[in-house]
Amino acid sequence: MRIGVDLGGTNVRVGQVVDGRIMRLLSEPCKSDRPEEEVLEHIASLVGALMTPEVECIGIGVPSVVDAARGIVYNVVGIPSWREVHLKERFEKRFGVPVSVNNDCNCFALGVCHFGEAHGYRDVVCIALGTGVGAGVVIDGRLYCGHNTGAGEIGCVPYLDRDYEYYCSSRFFVGHGTTGKQAYERAVAGDPRALALWREFGGHVGRLVMLALYAYDPQAIVFGGSIAHAFGFFREAMYERLREFPYAKTVESLHICCSHIEHVGLLGASACE
Repeated sequence: MRIGVDLGGTNVRVGQVVDGRIMRLLSEPCKSDRPEEEVLEHIASLVGALMTPEVECIGIGVPSVVDAARGIVYNVVGIPSWREVHLKERFEKRFGVPVSVNNDCNCFALGVCHFGEAHGYRDVVCIALGTGVGAGVVIDGRLYCGHNTGAGEIGCVPYLDRDYEYYCSSRFFVGHGTTGKQAYERAVAGDPRALALWREFGGHVGRLVMLALYAYDPQAIVFGGSIAHAFGFFREAMYERLREFPYAKTVESLHICCSHIEHVGLLGASACE
């Protein structure tokens, strides 16, 4: 048995995981505006509630820059008090089992590759489209983090007048005077302006996919995050843009899909080593 922790600025989810199945799940709002020690104690209390003698290890996914080797997180998104937190050291001392810490997008990739839509593929890029843009990269069946656990930060790459994160996240819709949720609801209702907005968005995502192809040449790309639920509205425009990619055979053989596995980031965190 393993424990997986999916830490976000909004919620903390902690689960007991056995053979890729969540046996018990606790979820509470994150005390993101509280001091460092109070946030730590809250998470530890949830983990403690699920600890049993059968628990072999703990894996934690965090939306931040991570020193995965030492289990240190820096400048955690949505938790201002967490500037440098030695999570691995603190939790190993408290619970007496090995603790692994990684970036949340890397945990998403592990979850998708071990338990979800990318199972069976050796080279995969898993892209989270939500309030920001990030990716987890799996090469030859192994998570590739890079020296500073920043290998998948493709949203930070300059694009047009800003970067990919602006054009391929919820910020794109805010820049057009709406939200991703509102644009989705209007598209479902058949609003022509909303449908056109999603087509424009799909063109930008197509460029993002090209970037991933140039950088990593994966067999599969899997989308996750809140905006991925609207894939049906931007899929066609994304593929239209991919016709511009110079290697047609690469696009033909590429598998692109969305993850529908519930709590996939938590499952991936439990698989961290």
